Amino acid sequence: MLVFKFGGASVKDADGIVNLASVVKRFEGEQLVIVVSAMGKTTNALEKLTKAYIDGDDTVHDIFENVKKYHYTILEQLFERSHPVFDEVANTFVEIDWIIEDEPHDDYDFTYDQIVSIGELVATRIVNAYLNKAGIKSRWLDVRGYIHTDNTYREGIVQWDKTRFVINRDIPGLLQNSIVVTQGFLGGTSENFTTTLGREGSDYTASIFAACLGAESVTTWKDVPGILNADPKFFEDTVKFDELSYNEAIEMTFYGASVIHPKTIKPLQNAKIPLMVKSFTDPEAPGTVIKDNAVNQFLKPIIILKQNQVLLSVSAKDYSFISENHLSEIFGFFSKCHVKVNMMQTSALSFTVCIDLYEERFKKLLQALSHDFKVKYNDGLSLITMRHYTPSSLSALAADKTVLLEQVSRNTVQIVVK
Repeated sequence: MLVFKFGGASVKDADGIVNLASVVKRFEGEQLVIVVSAMGKTTNALEKLTKAYIDGDDTVHDIFENVKKYHYTILEQLFERSHPVFDEVANTFVEIDWIIEDEPHDDYDFTYDQIVSIGELVATRIVNAYLNKAGIKSRWLDVRGYIHTDNTYREGIVQWDKTRFVINRDIPGLLQNSIVVTQGFLGGTSENFTTTLGREGSDYTASIFAACLGAESVTTWKDVPGILNADPKFFEDTVKFDELSYNEAIEMTFYGASVIHPKTIKPLQNAKIPLMVKSFTDPEAPGTVIKDNAVNQFLKPIIILKQNQVLLSVSAKDYSFISENHLSEIFGFFSKCHVKVNMMQTSALSFTVCIDLYEERFKKLLQALSHDFKVKYNDGLSLITMRHYTPSSLSALAADKTVLLEQVSRNTVQIVVK
């Protein structure tokens, strides 16, 4: 059996959903689990809605209406108005109505997951309905009953034993009669609350299903021809990799390559299941395969850009050296606030890190650190990572940029720039 993942760009409009069905038809007769992300920029819009709701902003209802209008426009292009999918989508959106009518929950991350998850639930309702309309027998599945996580909202930790049990109990039987369409990015807790697996987590969802079911392969369908050495939106003359090793893919995702979610590779590597990255506009093209014993050919360095970064420096209030005890305390605050470190450097009197800016978590971190430490920071920065660099490429990377922090190792260079 095969696992497919279709991202938001592949289902951003009616034509995209029609194209998805044509891709799936190429694999008629195969047992398929299809994992689908929210449509287009819906996750961004629902994030904006969540913040407006938490802040008590009057725009919350306007944002929600725009989200609904976007989806209903797609529905009207694909179905007759009498089709039951209209009611299914309306009933799903009602969950947001119920939330925003009440006072916000104290935990921002909890509220985020309950609202933002609606994007995937609606998208899969529409995709599932269209596949059946196109003559492809498809069954909608609520992933929250299959991927079980703890209560770490926005970064749900998968409970593998329970997840593996329910997937193997139900999914093979369902695949005997139809393909299965389910949501990426989502999980469920023992209290039946929704969790998310981390931004862009639909790839991880696909790898969880594949690992549990012993799939032949996972294919993630993208708007690029495969994995490139850099993001073509920011860098010229990019090249595609025909294949990559699991190890190299893990390194790339660790440093922030957005083409694959960081947690995707490990379950596949453990089960020796290849991951293919292919173009949904050119499904016959070979794409990139990530597998065991791949031949890595680095004709150009790999460049990874992370924007919206903060450079944070922490020092002791009494000007004492930054010791192991200090670092233990500082990392405890980072862990408690769920803030990940992208790059770090220690000097005699300060500890400096580069992190993603998530406003609510950052505020909590500043508050926690400021009690015992002096804290300074710069925001609005970018982190550029280059793997398999050459001296000339390293010089070009830093040209015309204000470099605030730099680290160079044997294979990798990282610079924080303004």
